[in-house]
Amino acid sequence: MITGYSNYLKNFSLVFSIFLFGSCQNEKSEKSKYAYQEHKDRYQVAFLIMEGVYNTELTAPFDIFHHTRYREGIKAMDVFLVANTKEAIYSFEGIRLLPDFDYTKDALPPIDILVVPSAEHHLDKDLEDHVMLEFVKKTAQDASYVISLCDGAFVLAKAGILENSVSTTFPSDVEAYRKMFPQLDIRDRVSFVHDGKMITSQGGAKSFDPALYLCEKLYGPAVARRLAQGLVIDWNSEAIEKIIID
Repeated sequence: MITGYSNYLKNFSLVFSIFLFGSCQNEKSEKSKYAYQEHKDRYQVAFLIMEGVYNTELTAPFDIFHHTRYREGIKAMDVFLVANTKEAIYSFEGIRLLPDFDYTKDALPPIDILVVPSAEHHLDKDLEDHVMLEFVKKTAQDASYVISLCDGAFVLAKAGILENSVSTTFPSDVEAYRKMFPQLDIRDRVSFVHDGKMITSQGGAKSFDPALYLCEKLYGPAVARRLAQGLVIDWNSEAIEKIIID
């Protein structure tokens, strides 16, 4: 009887293990449906995030770039999150984010476009993170474009990659930006500035502007308008206050 009970437990354990393994596999499959996956024929777009990243400056360009994969006949974009950890990061507004890569440890795909959304401490302690600043500086060297939203410009400036570029930032932080980086050519009253590979912007609700502009530059006006329509945005690049330096 003891032997029979022992066999029962073994069989039960085996069945339970198979069930659990299958459940985990199904769960993994469900989670991976929308997960980042590199495609060699797409632009690789990295979003640099940290504690206190602001929702709009992250999600606005992320949405625009992500939706390029639904437009036919273009070189679309793969978008992913990078941070100094793969643990959960919380946005300023409380959204829990899981980075795809830890730039301090992981091998990253070649980054074609680096996006630096604004975060709560981009005017103070984030500018003392030398590992992060070095990552930005090194990535910018090989990237085709570097985009900052709102106070993300402070990070680019501190990393030393705006020395020869005209730039802008969040309207109410322009004076602080000028005071901290008096050597830079800083403009205000524009949605964004495109100078070389650098695109700096005001952020906020205007965070869609530089993303749609870059898509228009890469794919043409028709694709940019379709992307905007998908998010119910009335896009007209001619109506946007901007500075473009060839």
